[in-house]
Amino acid sequence: MNDTVNKPAPHAVERNILGKLFWSFLRIGAFTFGGGWAMISLIEREVVDNRQWIGREEFIDLLAVAQSLPGILAVNIAVAVGDRLRGMRGSVCAALGNILPSFLIILTIAVFLTPDIIKNNPVVAAIFQGIRPAVVALIVAPMVTSAKAAKIGWKTMWIPVTVALLIWSKWPVVSNPILYIVLGGLLGWVVLRHVEQRRPRTGGSERDDL
Repeated sequence: MNDTVNKPAPHAVERNILGKLFWSFLRIGAFTFGGGWAMISLIEREVVDNRQWIGREEFIDLLAVAQSLPGILAVNIAVAVGDRLRGMRGSVCAALGNILPSFLIILTIAVFLTPDIIKNNPVVAAIFQGIRPAVVALIVAPMVTSAKAAKIGWKTMWIPVTVALLIWSKWPVVSNPILYIVLGGLLGWVVLRHVEQRRPRTGGSERDDL
C-alpha cells in the first residue's frame, strides 16, 4: 500500500525519543490556550504529521480512549501517545511536558494577576479578548479532522449531531455522555461480530487467517 498518512515511521531506533516527547508536548502545552480540545489539533500535527510516530487512524483510536477516561483530555492523550511509544517512561515524559507549562503559567497568574486586574486592566483585557477567537478555531479544527479520519460523511453525520443534542438537552439519563460511550463500544463489538461471521471461510470449517 502507498498510504503513508496512516503508516507511522519506525520509532524503535529513534534516538532520544523521551527527550523529543517531553519537548514536543512542552511546546504544545506552552503555546495552546483553550483547554484539551484546543491542543488536539496541535498534538495530531506533531505526532502524526511532523514526527510520524503513530498513524492517523491509531491517533483517532487513542483520542477515543482518552475521551472515555476520567481526567484532563490533553493529559490523557499525552499519556496514551507516550505509552504507545515508550511505555511508562514515555507516558511520564509526555505528561510532564504537557502539564508543566500550564502549571507554571497558572502559578504566575495566581501570584501576579488578580481577577480585578484581569477585568479592569485594559491591556490584559484586550489580550484575552484577542485570544478568544483563536481558541474557538483551535477547538473546531480537531473536530473537523477527527470527523474526516473517522470517515463521518453526510450519511452518518446525524449520529454525532443527535448525540451532541441529547447531551446538551440536560434531560435525565439521555444527557449522560457515559451512556453513549457504552453504547458506542457495544455497537462496535456487534458490528465486528457481524463482519467476522460473514467473512469468507476456506478449508471446510477452518478460517483463513492469512
